[in-house]
Amino acid sequence: MPTSGSTDCATDGAGAPLAGVRVLDLTRLVPGPLCTQHLADLGADVIKVEDPGAGDGAPGKLRALVNRNKRGIRLDLKHPEGAAALLRLARDADVLVEGFRPGVMQRLGLGYDTVAARNPRIVYCSITGYGQSGPDRERPGHDINYVAEAGIAEQIGNAHGPALSNVPIADLLAGALGAAMGVLAALYDAQRCGRGRHVDIAMADGALAGAVMPLAALATHGRTRPMGGDTLTGALACYRTYRTADGRWLAVGALERKFWDALCDALARPQLKALHRSGDPHTEERLGEELAALFATAPLAEWEGRLRHAGACASPLRTLDEALADPHFRARGMVLESTHPAYGAVTQVASPVRMSGFEFALRRHAPQPGEHTAEVLREAGFDAAALSALITTGAAATATAAA
Repeated sequence: MPTSGSTDCATDGAGAPLAGVRVLDLTRLVPGPLCTQHLADLGADVIKVEDPGAGDGAPGKLRALVNRNKRGIRLDLKHPEGAAALLRLARDADVLVEGFRPGVMQRLGLGYDTVAARNPRIVYCSITGYGQSGPDRERPGHDINYVAEAGIAEQIGNAHGPALSNVPIADLLAGALGAAMGVLAALYDAQRCGRGRHVDIAMADGALAGAVMPLAALATHGRTRPMGGDTLTGALACYRTYRTADGRWLAVGALERKFWDALCDALARPQLKALHRSGDPHTEERLGEELAALFATAPLAEWEGRLRHAGACASPLRTLDEALADPHFRARGMVLESTHPAYGAVTQVASPVRMSGFEFALRRHAPQPGEHTAEVLREAGFDAAALSALITTGAAATATAAA
């Protein structure tokens, strides 16, 4: 990895911020691969390490959406020579990210202490459901479990019950982004001090850390609000979704008085201004009913036309197809149309990170399992005979010679 005094930094402003950083990605499915894709999108050389048999486990186009800009190799980490090959790769890596249950990497002879003994500056990140410590450390789980146990799911929904999100909060926001943040912080410290760290990311922890609004209610009132009864979950008429005449929905987020006043003016209802955030549940309910009746009189497109430039914090609930076609997201370069050699047409969402002197690009499609095995191992010093031996014994595999 370039040091703080390195001359490798681009002077023309075209350099990727993580250029020169090498990442070994041992994760599967979505949270870990999305974390390392964030790093790859910023210029890191991410090497996806998969099992010769089972592989990643993410199906088809989902794999393509969370593994772009990476190279892919296949190693059997249960095979002594496969594990030895990974240790050799780790010797020259800056980051290793894994998502196995606690203890698995140690049993493979690839735990943090073993890897750090060969490369003291490596940042070693473990992403799990419940972390490397604590009584639940070995429990299995998915996003629904983490948000349920962190008190988040109880806050999502209404009086009819909790709602399930198709955007996994703990997996992708708390897990993937939390891991990327931890890796970058430890990487910066390793650059300064010459020693890496073991970054322990528990997706349940990340979900709990995001419970800011219900925690504020608990601290203020001694209890959380009932489901659907807090500031952001339906208690206020100024912050709700309303059905329009064509069966679509409008999202109103006029929390601040200036936005509420703008909304009332745009709706020609100045008499409603004084009712903003009344503090009385009955008043809020009556106000919500009046707004619901009003918005039900016209289709969504008409309301969008009236409110879009009114400064009222009102937005249409779009389908994903509509969002991908939105001129603003298109102008921001957030939508990427690509053709994967194996999966065909894939619409992707670009990196959300924008910074001066760097422009996101699709440099590589998501690799096929083992696509770069020979290339990466040759870079690590394996000659043709050694590479052939690894493949023959099943310790490694290429895309065309899977074990």
